[in-house]
Amino acid sequence: MPESRAAQPTMQTTTVGAAVPVSRFGLGTARLSNRADQAEATRVVAAAIERGVTYFDTAPFYEIGQAELAIGVALREIGDAPVTISTKVGRIVDPATGAWHYDFSRDGVLRSLDASFARLQRDHVDIVYVHDPDDHAAEASTGAIPALLQLRDEGVIGAVGVGMNQWQLPLEFVRNFDLDVLLIAGRYSLLDVSAADELFPVCIERGIGVVLGGVFNSGILADPSGQATFAYRPAAAEQLEMARRMQAIAVRHGFALADVAQAYSAAHPASTVVLIGVTDVAQLETNVAAWHRPIPDALWAELDAAGLLPRGGTLPQASGGGRL
Repeated sequence: MPESRAAQPTMQTTTVGAAVPVSRFGLGTARLSNRADQAEATRVVAAAIERGVTYFDTAPFYEIGQAELAIGVALREIGDAPVTISTKVGRIVDPATGAWHYDFSRDGVLRSLDASFARLQRDHVDIVYVHDPDDHAAEASTGAIPALLQLRDEGVIGAVGVGMNQWQLPLEFVRNFDLDVLLIAGRYSLLDVSAADELFPVCIERGIGVVLGGVFNSGILADPSGQATFAYRPAAAEQLEMARRMQAIAVRHGFALADVAQAYSAAHPASTVVLIGVTDVAQLETNVAAWHRPIPDALWAELDAAGLLPRGGTLPQASGGGRL
């Protein structure tokens, strides 16, 4: 039997933008689907809320609309729950055919949001990200971002951001637009801290929230087996060796590598939310339990002494992290 809510540790919360509330542990929904099993999706959402997780990130592209639909149905079935939802624009999807295409125009933003609102069964979304405009920077700058900023000013959405698997273009966007939050995937982890040097200081200076996704680098920092992937491609031998050495140290201290990876990304001063995707309640429970379990300084010190913590990151210490 699951623990009662009264027995759950308190989940930390903060805000982005004009006081949009977010839990520091966020639930990614790319792997949840109404098509696969709505009952399980509802159980995951209910279990997350039970554990204090109130920030849910989704997108039309996830399962071609099915992830949004799953979240919308789940929240309707659960009832009135104080949650924060983020979705994305930039890809127009057709759930009937599975087809999709990029569209970062103003009209594309409005059409995408109308469809998202219908699937989510909401007339307001708290955060909207421009989704992977890597090859569409000009259109995003003239179409999607200005359109979202206007919708924010009109109160239709709560906060505006950009979600990408790189840091360079988001840095350009935050220098040119009044953004509230960024979703940066895979660029601040135990194997890649490339967002830390230039992007994160600007975000801290301007009060821009940073939601960190991909903290397991698509799998290698959760399970560094021979089939592990890094950035959605087969991991290089050097990456696998580093991850396995990290894992051995973590296990000696009684932790999973995923626990350590999650904590590392959460520790940076720029980190507002760590976004973790799950497929079922068991995965959710494992990750939330790890979130509340402090990693001892001795583990970090051993990783550091072994040369396994990336230079330029922040050392997560209970006594206060320092630059590496």
